[in-house]
Amino acid sequence: MSLPAVFLPYQQRFLRALEAERVVVVEKSRRTGYSWVAAAGATLRAAAAHGSDAFYMSYNLEMAREFIGYVAEWARAVEPLAASVEEYVWSDPDHPEKQVSAYRVTFASGHKVVALPSVPRALRGMQGMVIVDEAGYHDKLEEVLTAAFAMLIWGGTVAIISTHHGAESPFNGLVEDVRGGRRPYALLRTTFDDALADGLYQRICLTTGKVWSAEAEAVWRAEIVAFYGDGADEELFVRPAAARGAWLPGALIEARMADDIPVLRWACEAEFSLWPEHRRAQETAAWCDTALRPMLAGLLPDEPVALGEDFARRGDLTVIWALGLAQNMKRITRFVVELRGVPFEQQRAILFYIADRIKLRALAADATGNGMYLAEVAAQRYGSLVAQVMFSEGWYRENMPPLKAAFEDGLVVIPRDRDVFGDLRAIQLVKGVARVPERTLGDDGRQRHGDAAVALALAYAASRTEAEVFEYRAAPPARLGSTGAASRRWRERPDDEAEDARAAPMPSRDAWQSGLKGSIHAGR
Repeated sequence: MSLPAVFLPYQQRFLRALEAERVVVVEKSRRTGYSWVAAAGATLRAAAAHGSDAFYMSYNLEMAREFIGYVAEWARAVEPLAASVEEYVWSDPDHPEKQVSAYRVTFASGHKVVALPSVPRALRGMQGMVIVDEAGYHDKLEEVLTAAFAMLIWGGTVAIISTHHGAESPFNGLVEDVRGGRRPYALLRTTFDDALADGLYQRICLTTGKVWSAEAEAVWRAEIVAFYGDGADEELFVRPAAARGAWLPGALIEARMADDIPVLRWACEAEFSLWPEHRRAQETAAWCDTALRPMLAGLLPDEPVALGEDFARRGDLTVIWALGLAQNMKRITRFVVELRGVPFEQQRAILFYIADRIKLRALAADATGNGMYLAEVAAQRYGSLVAQVMFSEGWYRENMPPLKAAFEDGLVVIPRDRDVFGDLRAIQLVKGVARVPERTLGDDGRQRHGDAAVALALAYAASRTEAEVFEYRAAPPARLGSTGAASRRWRERPDDEAEDARAAPMPSRDAWQSGLKGSIHAGR
């Protein structure tokens, strides 16, 4: 599909997703032009002879009028013979006494774009593309989507677009399900800053006749953020307002606990780090042989094991969490190791002792702060099996929903341990993202910072990777080769596209219509 320059990069990604995917979910900032570009997509679909009808549904009548107005504008640009906007009365088949206004534009292709009332029954018997706008604000979103998904049977497309409306909303639940791998949909995410980086303010200046400058954009951004105040996180930066209570219910955590999963703990006093090196090495080797060797010897020899390692040197704990991948792909905790006050070199020896004696599938190692040392030496030893994780909001956003889905679906087993329970209960939503905000005290009266929960999240993330082992083997040149596969997904914010967007020239007004017409005449 040849996209006209009128569309900003994030809008182009949305249009490409509509062409390639069956279901597209978009979580977005306010006023980023998604309804406008969705109207363009609907117009392109309906105007093409090989296209289809398109149906739009939002939660109020004014949005339906606005959308169909956009369609009329696009129709005049790409197909001057398109009929004007027609308002008609939609009758609810289950409630004939209720009549609601609806709008449509009909094209020479025979297809139409229709803006329907926000009643799930309005989609009954329809076929084509469905656009559910501001889905977070629909009173009956689940019913609307059930009706919309019926169109997928005959090759339809469903786009679900919304600003967030609370962490407990059905829309956020849908987003979390997609991130958690429970629904095979494309997911796009555009924050206010993402849109600005892609040229939103430059486009506003172009359409309003203002002169763009970086300084003016910074002032305008600050004004908009100040206008939204406390609501800016949700309305502009795509962080659903936090729900009350813990991220994982206590009953759910307990339901995934099992007896006889060892949690091995070793604590060293401060003076241990001042012992001679050979004594520290001897003490560590003795603990490994006594505590770890029997436990490791009892593991299934052919079972892949994913490790998560959350690092701490003082105050908090280093936790190494081992998840075995059972034959049915359930993640079963084989053991947990907690280290308190253990020096760097001894932590390295313990991690290597474990990893050398298991069938290591992957290791996700905390590379934040002082943890960078242990993560680096692990990568040097085990190569591509090691992911050096720099914690960020984006990492938590991507990796916590799959872990929660595993708890809810009964696909993870954890040890029955009070401190592990407490660490998991400590996870809260912070700006719409699950993480551990506060420190607590463990059973020993000493500080914890959700360390076991973070290690489990790392281990679960490692268990989902497709790690590859790279080895050298001498061979004749003719036999050398490489194989590999990359899974395709819609990235929320590709850095290379972001750079291209910043460097791209602004289109002229004349280029808008000519580009859009060209996309139709070229057969998209």
